[in-house]
Amino acid sequence: MNSKRTEYELGTILHMEKGKKPKKQSTEMADGFLPYVDIKAFEKGIVDRYASPEKCVLCDDGDLLIVCDGSRSGLTGRSIKGVVGSTLSKISADGLTTEYLRYFIQSKYTLLNTQKKGTGTPHLNVQILKQSKLSVPPLLEQERIVARIEELFSELDKAVETLKTTKQQLAVYRQVVLKEAFDSSNAPYSRLEDLCFFITKGTTPPKATMTSGVGEIPFIKVYNLTFDNTLDFSIDPTFVNKDTHTKFLERSVTYPGDVLMNIVGPPMGKVSIVPELYPEWNINQAIARFRCLNELYNKYLAYFLGYSDTVDKMKSKAKATAGQFNLTLKICRDIQIPVPSTKEQKRIVFEIEAKLSQQQKIVDIINLALQQAEAMRQSILKQAFEGGCENAKPK
Repeated sequence: MNSKRTEYELGTILHMEKGKKPKKQSTEMADGFLPYVDIKAFEKGIVDRYASPEKCVLCDDGDLLIVCDGSRSGLTGRSIKGVVGSTLSKISADGLTTEYLRYFIQSKYTLLNTQKKGTGTPHLNVQILKQSKLSVPPLLEQERIVARIEELFSELDKAVETLKTTKQQLAVYRQVVLKEAFDSSNAPYSRLEDLCFFITKGTTPPKATMTSGVGEIPFIKVYNLTFDNTLDFSIDPTFVNKDTHTKFLERSVTYPGDVLMNIVGPPMGKVSIVPELYPEWNINQAIARFRCLNELYNKYLAYFLGYSDTVDKMKSKAKATAGQFNLTLKICRDIQIPVPSTKEQKRIVFEIEAKLSQQQKIVDIINLALQQAEAMRQSILKQAFEGGCENAKPK
């Protein structure tokens, strides 16, 4: 390809309009209002607020937006028609098609997201974005490059979908193993409240007391819980200060070995055992904490809480609004669980883990493949903007 390309610093051709907090908002559509495109509407397509367009930045269907504040800073994507949220900016560039610009910024996402500015709520480092250099080919070549990127992404997406389907099938096997373990039990049942020191839930403190990435006391949110009893604190780690932890959040101080379960969903049934990574933790209001007495083995409880039959029984008693389930602490305390001897509980856990070990090995392989797929996506973008996209192939 010998098409003439001119290289620019993006900032010399870039236009950014930062969204503003609207003066008038509503949870329902009102006359003259438009959808408020906040991070939820932008990323998930869920509109739950509407705003007056007066003195606000507006966007049309297909406009390009970029996240400027928060953990997803640097993320770009197409917009719906509405009012641009205060954490987003509408962007365009002279001489670039919208899709060419989107894919170029997407190729810089890792850099932009890891080089955020500010303490507390992180912010996009706009200077890094503006100083990024890119070649600007003629419009027809831009369209050809975008078409090739999307062709390769389509192939990659098919492979990723196959991996995710296999992972879902393995999750079904996990439930079969748990059914065998708990449905065959002849042990007497007891209420969980009688088997725990106490069962409580967390609270969300003021934003000013929380920091992202580093801090004093790790603060667990629902997205840190998993479906395999582990805790993933690598996902957007949040911290609170020591004073907030010991005073405002005193009732939900959490220790290694405690069992956590989400009580707001979907999805329901996320259960994690708190690891020894930190000596003390805390949790938000969407998580219940169980601290077992000696008669109850924490791993046994974790598997039982993640068993689909247990989850379904809890959901049947929960308040459900617009498809969202909310479990009360009473529901958690009233859970009936078979209680064999602790020796038998440990034997059951051993059998469960022996059966699931092979499944976990396959899941680990799939997770690695999914990570490699994302790396391949970035490689495709890198090659596209360095002139080598034509010969790239998903592996």
